[in-house]
Amino acid sequence: MGKLHAFNCGCNILAYEKNGKKYGMCCAWSQMADYDKILMLIGAESVTGKNLEIGDIVGVSSLSIGQESVALTFGTKHSDLYDKFLDVEYYNDNSALLISNAKNEMTCEVLEFLDSKNLDSNDKLVLLKVIRVNEHDDRSFLYGYFAG
Repeated sequence: MGKLHAFNCGCNILAYEKNGKKYGMCCAWSQMADYDKILMLIGAESVTGKNLEIGDIVGVSSLSIGQESVALTFGTKHSDLYDKFLDVEYYNDNSALLISNAKNEMTCEVLEFLDSKNLDSNDKLVLLKVIRVNEHDDRSFLYGYFAG
């Protein structure tokens, strides 16, 4: 089977600052789980995911059309090897790093790592509680398959 595009997919940046280090990654698999909770599947190879702990305050930025370069920067490089924030406009909200001008900019708390033993990898299924959100109704979500 070739590439499977079974569902509409967005580009969501999970980012935070911890112990003086900035972490950020692009996560295509995100889902609302309740009115104020979201799920994100974080790849096992992600430096951002490896440093994530319950109770952390993180930013989730759902990118908007026109932010394709941000998606590529956060989706193709590792946080421990490259400063992904170097040429990206962002702001810090209580350790949550949020991408400016995203469709939605959410400050969240990491609540739980859900059981993912049935996955064929060591990926993490993370449950986040949305604390604050800045929604921009005048923008459209960036489609996650823009690059292919």
